[in-house]
Amino acid sequence: MSDKIRKLEKRVQHNPWDIEGWAILIRECQGVSVENARHIYERLVTQFPNCGRYWKMYIEHEMKARNYEKVEKLFQRCLIKVLNIELWRCYLNYVNLTKSSLPSFNEKMAQAYDFALDKIGQDYLSYGIWSDYIGFLKGVEAIGSYAENQRIAAVRRIYQRGINTPMITIEVLWKDYCSFEESVNPNLAKRVLEDRVKEYHHSRKVSKECESHMRGINRNLPSTPPNNTPEEANQKALWKKYIAWEKSNPLRTDDQQVFTHRVMFAYEQALLCLGHHPELWYESSLFLDSQSKLLLEKGDINSSKIFSEEAANVYERAVTTVLKRNPVMYFAYADYEEGRLKYTKVHQIYCKLIEQDDIDPTLAYVQYMRFARRAEGIKSARVVFKKARDDLRCGHHIYIAAALMEYYCSKDPQITFKIFELGMKKYGAKEDLVLAYINYLSNQNEDNNTRVLFERVLTSGNLIKDDTREIWARFLEFESMCGDLASIVKVEKRLKESFKEEYDGKDTLLLIDRYKYMDLYPLPLQELRYLGYKDVRNTNVGSRLWAPSSGGQLEFEGPRFPTPDVNQMVPYKPMKNVPPGFHSVPGGIFPYPEEAYRVLRRLPPPDSFTGPFVVVETLMAAIANLNVTEVVPETYNLQAANKVVKLKTTYSSSGLDNGPDGDRIKRGLDEMGSQSDEENLSFVPPSNDIYRSRQQKKIR
Repeated sequence: MSDKIRKLEKRVQHNPWDIEGWAILIRECQGVSVENARHIYERLVTQFPNCGRYWKMYIEHEMKARNYEKVEKLFQRCLIKVLNIELWRCYLNYVNLTKSSLPSFNEKMAQAYDFALDKIGQDYLSYGIWSDYIGFLKGVEAIGSYAENQRIAAVRRIYQRGINTPMITIEVLWKDYCSFEESVNPNLAKRVLEDRVKEYHHSRKVSKECESHMRGINRNLPSTPPNNTPEEANQKALWKKYIAWEKSNPLRTDDQQVFTHRVMFAYEQALLCLGHHPELWYESSLFLDSQSKLLLEKGDINSSKIFSEEAANVYERAVTTVLKRNPVMYFAYADYEEGRLKYTKVHQIYCKLIEQDDIDPTLAYVQYMRFARRAEGIKSARVVFKKARDDLRCGHHIYIAAALMEYYCSKDPQITFKIFELGMKKYGAKEDLVLAYINYLSNQNEDNNTRVLFERVLTSGNLIKDDTREIWARFLEFESMCGDLASIVKVEKRLKESFKEEYDGKDTLLLIDRYKYMDLYPLPLQELRYLGYKDVRNTNVGSRLWAPSSGGQLEFEGPRFPTPDVNQMVPYKPMKNVPPGFHSVPGGIFPYPEEAYRVLRRLPPPDSFTGPFVVVETLMAAIANLNVTEVVPETYNLQAANKVVKLKTTYSSSGLDNGPDGDRIKRGLDEMGSQSDEENLSFVPPSNDIYRSRQQKKIR
């Protein structure tokens, strides 16, 4: 093994769900012998038991080494559970490769194709298997008319099954079927095809709908634990949309079994990519259970039993593959078997969960004890409780559950009292256990025992200071209901001594605790907030109050909404046409400080500095050398001249100078110009006036 492979093995060992690392590792393993890479393949298919692509890579490597016995064992491990189209095509290629020399090859190959169509023939991408099967049947040598008729009937049967199955390129399958019928009997082909054309059109319509629902689904995605990424949420939503479409019965079939198989196939495809999501397993089992009950109502007992067993198999697959440590699937599985009155199986399910080493079995024991009480009585529940007490991993919750179960079911307060006392000896520092014990005693009107328990807990020192807050509040509430004023004042004094830093100079807070009742307070919430009062008992009201913080200021302790991390915010000002690199966020720049912004507002705009620029020294020299004594001729009226020029420009741009009226308009403008010249000009035009000389030549 190369160093690169060893490094990649360490990488995937550190993060077993590293898809990219596994992909690189498998690519490297393709170049070594299968004996050296087999342990890596085993780790791969153990980590991703639902990924057909990984199983196919493993099998193809074994086939390349001609280890056909191992290949068959691998197919037995994955073929039925992993309904991946490429894996099944690999299986058909294996049968074709290894059985071709046998005398019964045609029979075994046909059985393999039939088996594949029953399991994977509903796949949207299964056209290749249908086409290969038809091609295989057409190539079978038939000797005699009877054998030929049998071959034709087999081919026709597969064609007709195929055109009733929505799949991609179903149009090609229909054209091949038409050609086949015409080649068999042109006279009967038209009538046979007319009987099937309606089914084909309906299947083609459903195929188009299926294509739209499958668009965007990544079917090669390996199944990993939920990580709450947008891509994962999108894939999950697309799969659920596709399953809901299958549940709408798009084929409009009346056969309940066909409908159920199609929906379950959709669930199976989704579980190949989302196998670590327990809701898909649970929903698929619920669907099978509902179909089983529906068939039972219709009188189909055998099919009902089959679907009921398939629902149990779904649970079994979940808890033995990707959800081995998921308690909710064990609990749902146990409830399902309990509903079928299979109590022995339920005991096995709970024991299987509890026997796992790396879990907290407390909740499993609680649910197991409840099942035992429901199914077999309180004595069976006590046996489970004894087993939980002997398990060192079990928490204090089992004592609360067992004590309350005895209180409500057996109606024996002495047993409840003993269970609570056992729990207090082992978990006396657990606040939940203490509060449950206090509630039980107060409900039993055991005033003296309740006071003794309060004193024992508050003076034992087993609980940390923060955990005694609610116990003190319960003690004060208990004395307010059952004791006299002196006992109330005594408890308040002891409470103030325990929390001096909070109640120092705030005796009013003790009065509020004394006079409040449930969600009724002697002061408005605004004043309570101002005083810094915090109700540790009533969380609904306490969430609307303000509690004193360590800095002496009031801070809100209610439910908080998600807020941005302002420490990571950077100044940003959106701008148009910003070159890249001006800001970490495209489309903007860093805004200027306020003082710099005021200076920039007083400066000229940037266009003032783009040129042309005047050389001041040259300009001043020209002005200094200017001869101001030279006689300047009188100017003419610029306003009139500009008016004539504008009129000439207007008529030239409008194209009027090309028409019959162009000369007349032009002469009028010239006369207007000449009149203006005569009226406003007081100087003789120069002799080298080129424009006037050209005009005179045109007139001549």
